[in-house]
Amino acid sequence: MTQTTARTRGRNWGRFTLHYVEMVIAMFAGMFLLAWLESLAGLSFSYDTQPEAAYLLMALNMSIGMAAWMLFRGHGWGSTLEMCAAMFAPAVPLFPLLWLGLIDGHGVMMAAHVAMFPAMLAVMLRRLDEFAGH
Repeated sequence: MTQTTARTRGRNWGRFTLHYVEMVIAMFAGMFLLAWLESLAGLSFSYDTQPEAAYLLMALNMSIGMAAWMLFRGHGWGSTLEMCAAMFAPAVPLFPLLWLGLIDGHGVMMAAHVAMFPAMLAVMLRRLDEFAGH
């Protein structure tokens, strides 16, 4: 491996890491900003009484924040929608556990938040050339 290749690879992984951090910030910005606007409008769901709706609305808010940032940064719809799917995917195994009474609404929210981070990373690794800047 040449020195130039090693430096280029390092810069690309730096870009990859920066993009991941940007996605986390955009995700939380969308979640907090849109939840605040929904609160002002009187729209809210409780994780105690309506956990499915509460989670899906939160995932939508996160997705909107990430999608807006990704499209602003010039990413295509395919990678943008895959990143948004990473917000919803954790519900697939968690909702049946909720319905069986094995986990409560707050447990769904906590487990889903933990699962979102590796799900986002998996999307980015799947499209490594795009996110690492090749």
